[in-house]
Amino acid sequence: MIVPRYYENLSVLHENTMPARAYYIPASRRMDNLVEHREESDRMQLLNGTWKFQYFNSIYDIQDSFFEKNYDTENFDEIQVPSVWQMAGYDTHQYTNIRYPFPFDPPYVPQDIPCGVYVHTFEYSRDEKAPKSFLNFEGVDSCFYVWINGSYIGYSQVSHMTSEFDVTDVLQDGTNTVAVLVMKWCDGSYLEDQDKFRMSGIFRDVYILKRPKQAISDYHIKTRIEDMLAKVEIEMKFYSPLNVKISIEDRNGAVVALGSIAEEGKAVLEIASPELWNTENPYLYKLILETENEVIVDHIALRKIEIKDQVIYLNGQKIKFRGVNRHDSDPVTGFTINTEQITTDLTLMKQHNFNAIRSSHYPNAPFFYEMCDKYGFMVIDEADIEAHGPFMIYRKEDTDYNRFKRWNEKIADDPVWEEAIVDRVKLMVERDKNRFCIVMWSMGNESAYGCNFEKALEWTKNFDPDRITQYESARYRNYDETYDYSNLDVYSRMYPALSEIQEYLDKDGSKPFLLVEYCHSMGNGPGDFEDYFQMIQDNDKMCGGFVWEWCDHAIAHGTAENGKTIYAYGGDHGEEIHDGNFCMDGLVYPDRTVHTGLLEYKNVYRPARVISYNKESGELVLHNYMDFDDLKDYVKISYELTQDGLVISKGILPEFSVAPHGEGITNLKINVPENGKCYLKLIYHLKKELPLLDEDHILGFDEIEVSKEDTKCKLAEKWIPKTVVDSELQVNENDTQIHIKGREFAYTIDKRTALFTEMKFAGREYLNHPMELNIWRAPTDNDMYIKSEWKKAHYDKAYTRAYTTEVVQGKHGVKITSHASVVAETVQKILDVTITWKIEVAGKIDADIAVTKDDEFPDLPRFGVRMFLDKKLSAVRYFGMGPQESYCDKHQAASHGLYRADVGDLHEDYIRPQENGSHYDCEYVELNNSRYGIVASAEKAFSFNASYYTQEELEKKTHNYELIESDSVVFCVDYALNGIGSNSCGPVVLDQYRFDDVLFRFQFTLIPYVKG
Repeated sequence: MIVPRYYENLSVLHENTMPARAYYIPASRRMDNLVEHREESDRMQLLNGTWKFQYFNSIYDIQDSFFEKNYDTENFDEIQVPSVWQMAGYDTHQYTNIRYPFPFDPPYVPQDIPCGVYVHTFEYSRDEKAPKSFLNFEGVDSCFYVWINGSYIGYSQVSHMTSEFDVTDVLQDGTNTVAVLVMKWCDGSYLEDQDKFRMSGIFRDVYILKRPKQAISDYHIKTRIEDMLAKVEIEMKFYSPLNVKISIEDRNGAVVALGSIAEEGKAVLEIASPELWNTENPYLYKLILETENEVIVDHIALRKIEIKDQVIYLNGQKIKFRGVNRHDSDPVTGFTINTEQITTDLTLMKQHNFNAIRSSHYPNAPFFYEMCDKYGFMVIDEADIEAHGPFMIYRKEDTDYNRFKRWNEKIADDPVWEEAIVDRVKLMVERDKNRFCIVMWSMGNESAYGCNFEKALEWTKNFDPDRITQYESARYRNYDETYDYSNLDVYSRMYPALSEIQEYLDKDGSKPFLLVEYCHSMGNGPGDFEDYFQMIQDNDKMCGGFVWEWCDHAIAHGTAENGKTIYAYGGDHGEEIHDGNFCMDGLVYPDRTVHTGLLEYKNVYRPARVISYNKESGELVLHNYMDFDDLKDYVKISYELTQDGLVISKGILPEFSVAPHGEGITNLKINVPENGKCYLKLIYHLKKELPLLDEDHILGFDEIEVSKEDTKCKLAEKWIPKTVVDSELQVNENDTQIHIKGREFAYTIDKRTALFTEMKFAGREYLNHPMELNIWRAPTDNDMYIKSEWKKAHYDKAYTRAYTTEVVQGKHGVKITSHASVVAETVQKILDVTITWKIEVAGKIDADIAVTKDDEFPDLPRFGVRMFLDKKLSAVRYFGMGPQESYCDKHQAASHGLYRADVGDLHEDYIRPQENGSHYDCEYVELNNSRYGIVASAEKAFSFNASYYTQEELEKKTHNYELIESDSVVFCVDYALNGIGSNSCGPVVLDQYRFDDVLFRFQFTLIPYVKG
C-alpha cells in the first residue's frame, strides 16, 4: 500500500489542507472582470490542460512510486484536466439513484478500489511580491492524495468542494511536477449517494494562487439595510497583519463608501440611498480590497432575506421561488462544467421565467454563484451530502417505522459521522458566505435526520443567522427519539399531493412551506404545473418551489445511422446495479434542447395574467405576478384577435401601472366577428434589455375565447362534398363485409369489428391497414405506476369485436349501426360499444360511438379511432392547441390557432420513446398532400395525433435512435386521453384529468377529398 488508508478512516477527512475560507481571486492590480475570466489574473496560475494519466482497477495494482520527482511517465496515457475519467474511456459508466454501488459496510469500501494516477509537469516562477503559493483543487471525486516534486503535500475529500494546500516550500523556480492519486470511492462516498451518474477524477479546475506574505486570508461580508441607509460590515482575517484600503463603487464606477482596516476585526462602511438587489434588478456594488502588493475585487448585493409570520420576504417584499433543481451534467463532459455551459443554462432559465436555483445536491463551482449574483437568481446552496443508500438495506421487518428508524441510525443519528457531516456543511458555508444570491443553506439531501444534522444546523445558524436554513429529510426520523428542529426555518417537502399541502397549511402552518422538489419532469410531462401554481399563489405561506429537474442526464455515444445522437442512460453500459432512465427527468434534453415541459413552465409562470375581460365594455383586469417591478416598467403588452386561427386584428396596449402582486385595469375594445372561433391573445414582451435577456423577448401570453355564443370553427365546411342529385349509393354485404360504393368512393366495413378496412376515394386507397378502436398509448414515464394496472387489465392487448350490424339505406346515404365491444383475453368485456356510421352519397362519414365502460377497470389511457393512412398524406393542418404537443393537463404553453406542420415535425423525440405529439382541444384536422387529403372534425373538441411511429413501436423501443417508421401515417382521433401528470416521482394524476368516464359518446366526421 503506497498511501495510508485515510480513505476508510472517518477521523482523517483532510490532511494539511488550509482552513476553509471565502472564495476570491487576487491580482497584483485591480482587475474587474474576473467572474467569468478569472484565469486572466496574474496571481492565478491555471494548471488545467493535458496531464499524464494511468487508470488502475485496483489500488494494489500500483507498484511504483509514481509521485517521485523524476518518475518516467512515458508509458502513461494522457487525459484532460479537468475531466472525469469515465468520459475519457476508462472504467465504466454507472447511473444509480438510491442504491450504493458497493456494499453498505461503512467506513469501508471495496478492497480492490479503482483509482487514477495523474502526473503533470509545469513551469513556475516565484513572484517576489507574492512569494506564497497555494495549490487549489476545486473538485475531485472522491478523495485524493497529492505530491509536488516528490514531497507529500496532503490528502482531502468532499468531491464538490475546494481543497487548498500551502505549497510554498516545495515549489521551485523552473520545472515542477504535481502527482495526484484519486480514489474512485472512500468513506465520504457514503455521503455522496446523489441521484446521478457516478463519475470520478479531477473534474474541476486546478490552480496555484500566488500571494504576498502579508495578505488577506479570509473575509466575511454582511449587510444591514435600514431605511435609506445600508451598512456593509466586513470581517477580515490575515496571514499576517497589514493595512487594507476598502472602497465600494456603484454600477457607474462612482465611489460610494471608503474605509480601512489594519488588524483582524471588522470594518463598517455606509452607503446612502442604496440600490437593492433582487432577481428582477440584480444591482451589484463593487468591493475593492487593496493592500500594498495585492488587490481583490468582489461584489456586494444589498438585500435582506427574512421570515415574518411564516412568510418569506426579500427586501420587505413577499416573494415566491420560481425555482429549478440543477445538477452539473453534460453528455460529453459529464460533471465538468465551465462558465460557457453555466451561461447557457442560466440564459435558458431566465428565458423561461425562473428566478431561483437549488444546487442539487452539492455545491457548484464557485464561479456559478458569482454568475447568479450577476444575473439575478436566488440560490439554495446545498451541502455535498446524500446518504440515501441506507434506506435500501435489507430489513427483516420492512415497515415504514422500521425503514425510517434504520435509515436514521446508520448515519444521520450515529455520532461517529458527526465530524464528516458538519465538515461538509462548514466547507460550503465558509466558501460561499459572500455570495448574496444564496438566500438559503441546505444541509444536504435525503439523508434522514438525527444528531449530526442537529449539530450542522446549530453551527450554521450560529455562524450565519441572516440566511434561511432548510433540510427536507428532517421529516424522516426515528419516531422513538425526540429531535431539535429549532434551527430549521422552513418546512420542506418533495412531491406532495395538493391535498397534503392544504392539510399542512390548515393544521400546522408553523413554518413557510417549500416545495424543494415537485413536478418531476420525466419524459412527457409534467402535467400539473398550473395546479401547483394556483396552490402556491393562493397562500402566502407557500413560498414557491423547485422543479425536478433542469436537464436529462445522459452519456453521448456518437451518432446513429439515422443521424440521431445516441444517448445512453442507466443499464446501457452493462452495469448490473442501475436505475434505468430515471435520470432522464429534465426540462431540457442533454444538449439543452428545450422540452415541451419547459415551455409549459414558462407560460404558467408568466409575469402577468388576465383576471377578467369584458368584451362588451373592453374592461381588462390584469394581475402582476412580479415580486418587485411595476408591470409598466418590465412588460410591453401586444394583442392579437384571431378568427378560426387567422389574425384579423392586432395592436399594442398603452402602458398602465400594476404594482407587484397587485391588480390593474385597462381598456381594450375589440370587434368580434359574428361567426367562427375567435380568441384574444395578450403577449407579454420584455420592455428593456436585461442581463441574459433581449428587449422584446416574449415572457408569456394569455388567451381568452371571445367567440359569439354557439359559434363553431368553419374550416371543415370547405371540404364537405356537395351531394349530386343523380348520384347513387350501392350497398352490398355478405357474412363478413359491407361494401359501400358511390360515384367517387368505395368503402368497406368489416362486420366482425364494425370498422373500416377499406377507404378509397377518387381511386386512391387511404387506409393501409384496418381502422381500430384504440384505448392504448405507449406509456409515458409518468405512466410507470398506472401502467401495471393497465397491463393487468390487458388494455395493451385489447381489440374490437362486433355482435350485430344493421344497415339502413336512405335517399342520401346509408346508416350502419353495430353493437360491439372492446375485449381482451382473460378479462371481462372492457367496453360495450354502439357504433353508428352515416355515409353520405358524396362520401362524407359521420361517426357516433356510444360507450359504456365496466367500472371495475382502471382509468383508460385513451379512447378513439386509429387509422393507418397513406404515407403520402404527410402535410398536416389543424385548428386546435399548438404548435407543440398538448394534453388535458399540459396545454398552458399552447394556444388555439390554425397550424401547419409535417407529420414528422409533430413527433416529440423523447430519448426513451413514449406517447407524444398529441394535440388537445381541436375542432378540425386535415392530412393531405398536393392532390388529396382527409379531414376529421367534430362539434365537440377532440385530440388528435399524427405520427410515423405506431404506439407499439414507441413502447417496444428503449431509445429514440432505435425507432423504425411505420409504412403509414398513424392517425389517431381521440375522444379523450388520460392526463399526463408527474407520477414518475409524484402524486397520481389529479381527479379532474383522469379519464375515468363510464358512459361517454364520441361524435366526429371524416371527409376524404381531392383538390381541384
